[in-house]
Amino acid sequence: MTWVAEYLIVDGYNIINAWPNLKKLAQDNLEDARIKLIDILRDYQGYRGIHIIVVFDAHMTNVPARSYEEYGDLLVVYTSKNETADHFIEKWVNDNVEKYNIRVATSDYLEQTIVLSRGATRISARELREEILNSKEEINRVYIEKPKIKINTLDDRLDPVILEKLEQLRRQT
Repeated sequence: MTWVAEYLIVDGYNIINAWPNLKKLAQDNLEDARIKLIDILRDYQGYRGIHIIVVFDAHMTNVPARSYEEYGDLLVVYTSKNETADHFIEKWVNDNVEKYNIRVATSDYLEQTIVLSRGATRISARELREEILNSKEEINRVYIEKPKIKINTLDDRLDPVILEKLEQLRRQT
């Protein structure tokens, strides 16, 4: 069995508008909401060890060319003028579905249907949020709140009489 890399492709604005905390943040400052989403996904990526691509629409702007930004191992794509995030995602899935396990995070029903028909799997914004919250709980439980393990030493295993004799020998030298 060969190992196949896993990619999570995230429709950035769809997720921002679906998560209450990010939606509220976006009402005040869209850039802050994008940064917060990227930070959340970077933490998730680090824990899961998967590749993540976040796609933001720029089709309503005058940006002539697609642009890319890397945040560690996370790739952020800003689409070009007249290109939607959905279009980019569909093309990326078409070009890569044979090479990778691909999940697409969006709550757009039509987009979910299209990526499923092209061989990727889908995850809704709500499901992604739950998955991320569960991974944070697991990180806390396993790594941060890890129960203190008593270190077993030789002293704990030796007969007290032998331990006393060894202590006497140690003091003689």
